[in-house]
Amino acid sequence: MFDDIRPHLVELRKRLGISFASLIVMFFVMFYFHEPILNWMVEPLNQALIEVGKKSVHAADGMVTTSQVGGAFFVALKVSFFAAIMGALPIILSQIWAFIAPGLYANEKKMVIPFVVGGTTMFAVGVLFAYYVVTPFGFNFLITFGSFKFTPLINIEDYVGFFTKIMFGFGLAFELPIFAYFLALLGLINDRNMIEFFKYAIVIIFIVAALLTPPDVLTQLLMAGPLIILYGLSILIVKVVNPASQEENDEEDDEEEDELAKVLPLASSDADK
Repeated sequence: MFDDIRPHLVELRKRLGISFASLIVMFFVMFYFHEPILNWMVEPLNQALIEVGKKSVHAADGMVTTSQVGGAFFVALKVSFFAAIMGALPIILSQIWAFIAPGLYANEKKMVIPFVVGGTTMFAVGVLFAYYVVTPFGFNFLITFGSFKFTPLINIEDYVGFFTKIMFGFGLAFELPIFAYFLALLGLINDRNMIEFFKYAIVIIFIVAALLTPPDVLTQLLMAGPLIILYGLSILIVKVVNPASQEENDEEDDEEEDELAKVLPLASSDADK
C-alpha cells in the first residue's frame, strides 16, 4: 500500500518545496519594501485615530505604540510574510494545480491559467474589499467608541495580526466561486448539492464572519453579506458547469412527495381528534 502512495508523496513534497521556496524569495523581496507596505496597512488605523482627534475634546489623540523591545523588527517580519503570501500566491496555486493535474483529463489540464489567474484575482478582490469597505467601518466604530473618556493606545503588533487575519479571511472567502467552478468541472459537486447545503452554509458563514471580524454586528454583516452573495453566484456557476441530472432531480422530487405524503395523514388525523 505504501508503494502505491509513494509517488504521490514524492510529488507532494516537490510541489510543497517549490511553493515554500517561492514564499522565501518573496519574503526577502517584500522585506525590502516593508515600510510602504506597513504604511498601507496602517492607513485605516490612522484615519480612525484622526476621527478620534476630531471627536475627542477632553482626551488626547490616539497613538500607535509598541510594547516589545524590537517590536518594530517583528512587525516588519509579519508584514513581509503577509505580503510574501500574496506575492507568491500565483506560484502556490499553480503548484496545487500541478499536483492534481495527473488525475485530470487532457482538456481539464489546460485550465491551469484560468485557475491561477482567477484564484489570484478573487483573493485580491477579497483583500481590497476588506481594506476599503470593511476595515473603515470596523475600526472607526471600535476605536472612536468611548474615545471621549479614554485615549486609544493601539499596539502595532496586535493591530498587524488583527489586520492580516481580516485580509486573509476575506481573500479566502472570495475564492469560493473559483473553487466551486473547478469542483464542478471535476464532477465532484453539482447545483443540487449546493442548494441542499445552503441552510448549513448560512450558519457556517455567520460563524466564520464572527470569528474573522471585529466584535460588532456591522462588520460581521459586511462579511456575511458578500459571502452569501458569493455562495449564490457559485450555485449559478456550478449549474452551468455541472448541472444535476434529470434523474437526480426526479429522485429529489419523489423524496419530497414521500415526505409530504407521510405528513399529510398525520395532520388530518390530528385535525379529526
